[in-house]
Order: sequence, then structure tokens, then C-alpha cells
Amino acid sequence: MCGIIGYVGSRPCKPLLIAGLERLEYRGYDSAGIALLEHGQLEYVRAVGTLGHLKKKSAKQESPAITGLGHTRWATHGAVTEANAHPLCGCDGTKLSIVLNGIVENYRELRESLRAEGHTFTSETDAETVSHLIERHYAGDLTEASRLAFGELEGHFTFVAIHADHPNVLVAGRLQTPLVVGVGEDETFLASNAAAFLTETRRVYFPEDGDIVTITPGTVAIQRPDGTPVERELIELDWDIESAEKGGFETFMLKEIYEQPDAVAETIGDRVRKGRLELEGLGLSDDELCGLRRIVILATGTAYHAGVTARYVLEEWGRIPVEHDIASEWLYRNPVVGKDTLVIGISQSGETRDTISAMQLAREKGAHTLAITNMMGAQITREVDSVLYTRAGLEISVPATKTFTAQVALFYLVALKLAQVRGTLPPAEITALLAEVHDLPRLIQRFLDGNPPIDEIARHHYDKAFFLYLGRNIGLPICLEGALKLKEISYIPTEAYSAGEMKHGPIALLDENVPVVVIATDSHVYEKMVSNMQEVRARGARVIAIATEGNDDIQHHADDVIFIPRTSPFLQAILAVVPLQLLAYTIARLRDLPVDQPRNLAKTVTVE
Repeated sequence: MCGIIGYVGSRPCKPLLIAGLERLEYRGYDSAGIALLEHGQLEYVRAVGTLGHLKKKSAKQESPAITGLGHTRWATHGAVTEANAHPLCGCDGTKLSIVLNGIVENYRELRESLRAEGHTFTSETDAETVSHLIERHYAGDLTEASRLAFGELEGHFTFVAIHADHPNVLVAGRLQTPLVVGVGEDETFLASNAAAFLTETRRVYFPEDGDIVTITPGTVAIQRPDGTPVERELIELDWDIESAEKGGFETFMLKEIYEQPDAVAETIGDRVRKGRLELEGLGLSDDELCGLRRIVILATGTAYHAGVTARYVLEEWGRIPVEHDIASEWLYRNPVVGKDTLVIGISQSGETRDTISAMQLAREKGAHTLAITNMMGAQITREVDSVLYTRAGLEISVPATKTFTAQVALFYLVALKLAQVRGTLPPAEITALLAEVHDLPRLIQRFLDGNPPIDEIARHHYDKAFFLYLGRNIGLPICLEGALKLKEISYIPTEAYSAGEMKHGPIALLDENVPVVVIATDSHVYEKMVSNMQEVRARGARVIAIATEGNDDIQHHADDVIFIPRTSPFLQAILAVVPLQLLAYTIARLRDLPVDQPRNLAKTVTVE
């Protein structure tokens, strides 16, 4: 989720790179850097923190460079340090450098083989592998070296390479992450978002997956990984800067809903490699994992719902008792934990006051503490024994969407790690589940690319005064999250209940004016959910069901059905939340409400 900007032309490029990074800073602000081609060699300025630090550090340095790269980082591999800031060079730092957005999944194997050839690495990042790989293949042709390096890489990434021997050339490779080419008068830009150069030109190319792009001041050449040249359409954008920052979406929330395939893919990333599970950062040996007697999950809001979801897979796959609680409640009840307890705190920002205080208390009581956060270096990371990062990129909209699905995806991996070391699932089943987890981004994308009847359902119900959400088992926390999204952004009162509890009170609320949203995906409780739906319809309420593709039976029990792709029952949770996010979003927009900044809400709650 990093920001990339590159320039070749006739103007001094440093101001253009800095201006482009300012418009990309929402993509990451852990660190930033530029590489400028001056007097036959590359010169660098890098700084930790927001872009202001880079601007201050480089302010006194005038540069004649007319070719250069810039990068603003959202850290995924390696700490937030200047050494890990991009651009990243090869062994000869004055000759070759790259910037990268995304994840290189096979960087460990590549790094090992490059080290065996004598390459020396100076950062902890996966991205540095690309610069050394291009260096390995370089024989005077930067495009060819980049193409050959691209062929060895696995993952989802965009990189841009610069070389001192090619003063008017940049080469990029794209695989499943954004890249746009801007064409001006005798100058050309490369960026991860058109906002970076929209004040300079609106004529753009959008390279496709697998494209290798070579730009000079007056040309754009694109080829496929096998070297075959291809043509792409030159488009004139009519976006303004704000629209470009949102990627053409009407709001950041909608953009972030559609970024969920990337957020989940990056969170899984190199942690799942051909059936092998790597969870660096977990901070517990296999023996310590086997010695755990209990797990406690603490969080607030949407992160709490991710923790409730996690309970089902941790207990089912890892066969270990799990307790989840709201951090502010757990903190004040004199909790019972010890050295055989793993306490997990979830906070997308890493600054949630209640969760931090709860983790401090857990650590004082002798438990092993693990933070799950989206922000490298946040306060919670300094208050715990170990950290696992989601890699969702910066989430701007106040209502959480992509951070929730990234958290759930990460918990799938934690649960399978427990199953692996504790021997609670057969190895073949773990391998099969890991393959399905790895496939989740594709399934989320397939749903988003489909045509579910969400607009029609929203138009029918957007003026209703109350919604009820019902689920069982792992469907229950998805209902909790769906109901929270609707009340957050549409201001419609909602209740989310275990469907088994409906007859113990909530059924009194039902009449023909109450829409009831039901999670009815394939599972061992499906028949129970069917009975609940029949009870709902008998009271005149309208049922909106989230169901699994291929389930023809559901049409007999629901008034409206939104189908999600088929996968293993517990993995359906991460898919089922997406239509609920879109339903809440569409209803809020029909009510003409500000979804990115709902009233009375803040993105991060730093006080109790």
C-alpha cells in the first residue's frame, strides 16, 4: 500500500517528486525517500516519519536531476528505519535503485541464493531483493534485466527501477497492484495513483497485470513477461485531485471496501508459501504454543468483532479454550491470567487507549501478550511481548472495512499455526485449508466484480426505522459487524443477536416493517438458521439472506438472497461481511449521509 512516483523529462524532477509524494502520502507515512540521477550517479535522501521530515531534510539540496524516483512507505517487512526506507539499492548504491509497492512472497529463497552469489543486503525488506535480482541480470539493458527479474518474483507488487547508465529511462513491472503512466509534453511519469501527477497531465496509460513498462521523456513501451510488445489505450482522465486520490470511487469507504482483496492478499502474503506457514512475529516457540492453556482476546468496536470471529477458528482448529472480551470491561474486573495464557490485543491503529491499558495489565500479570495491529511502531507494539501486523494499508474512512477482513485473515493463520504445532488437525487438512486461505483474495474479488442485488435491496429498505441481524456460530460476529456498520453510517438503530436467542426476546420486535438480515451460509447450523428464517417470515418480517453459491434451497426461505462464493464453512465469514458492508454503505448513501466521517465518531479512540 506504498506510494510510488517516477519522472523522466527535461525539468528538475525533485520538486515534482516531492509534490507527487504529498498527494500519495495517504498510502503510507512510515518513511519516505527519493533517488535522483545526478552527474552520472544516484543520490538519495531518506527520512523516517511523515513526508515533512523528508522535505526538511532535503530542503537545502538543489538538484539538477531530470530523472528520479520517490516513495512513501507503509511498512510490511522490516522496522520503520531509514535503512528500510525506499528507494533501495543493489550492491552498488550509486548505480541501481528501485521502489516497490506490495509483497514479494518468495523473497526468502531469492535472498538466500543472491547472498550465495555474494550480494550484500543492507535492509530487512523484501523489496531490496528486487534491486539485487535486477543487478544479477543486468548486462547493459535495464528493460531486459527488469523483465528477467520480474519472471523470478512471486507475490503481488509493482516496482520501478532506475539505473545511472540510463539517464532518461525508468522501467516498471506490475503484478496485481496499481501502476499508472502519465504522458506529458516531453516528459513521462510513473505512479501508483494518477493523483501524483494530475496537475501536470491527464493523459494516462493503465498497464495490465504482467506488463513491463519502459518510459523515456517521449516514449512509453510496454511488453509482456515473455518480451512480446503490446499496445495499451491512451486515456484522457476527467478526474479532479480528490477523485484521483479515491481511485475514482465516490468515497474512501467504498474504495477501501474494494481494496479488501489486496489487503487480505498482503496480510497473507509470504506467510503462506506452497503449503508452508510462516508466522514471524508470533513470538512463541512450538513448545510454548503447546503449553498454552487458554487464549484471551481483547479489543473494541470492529476489532472486537474480529476477535469474536477468531474464537471459533482458534477453538475449532487449535482446540484451545478462547475467551473474548471488550477491553474496557476486562480491564476493570480483576482478570485471572497467568504464564500459560496468551492475551491478544487487537487495534487497527495501535493507539486504542482501552486496549493498550488492558494489554499492560495482562503483561503485569505474567501472561504472554501479542498485539495485532495495522500500524508499525504504534504504542501498543511497545507494550507487548510480540506483534503480528495486518498489511491493509492506511484506512482513511472512519468505518473500518479492510482492516476487519485483514484481521480475520490473520487469525485464520494463527489458528492453523496452533493446529500445526499442537497436532489438532491432520497435516493434509492444514495444507488444504492454507490453500483455501490463500485463495480468499480471489474469491473476495470475484464477489466484488459480480452483480449482487444490493442496490435493489437497499432501495427497498433504506427508509426503515430498524434492522435485526441474526446469525449462529461464526455467522454471529459477522452479524455484529454488519449491524455496527449500518448504525455507524446510516444512523439506523440495529440489533444483532444469536439466532437461537431470537425467541427469548427479539422476536417481539418483528413485524412487516422490520428487515431481518440473516447469515445463512453453508455450515453445520444451516438447518437451524432455516428454522429461524421461517419463524421470522411467519411474523411478517422480510428476510435478507447471505448464502453460499449453489444453495437453491435458500430461495424458499428468504425474500432476498445475496450469494457469496463457496469455500470452507469457517472461511465463509470473511466473504459474508463484504455484502453487509456494501448494504450498509448503499443505504447510507441513499440517505445522503457522510459515510467517511459519520457524526460523533473518530477513527482512533485514544482516551477512555
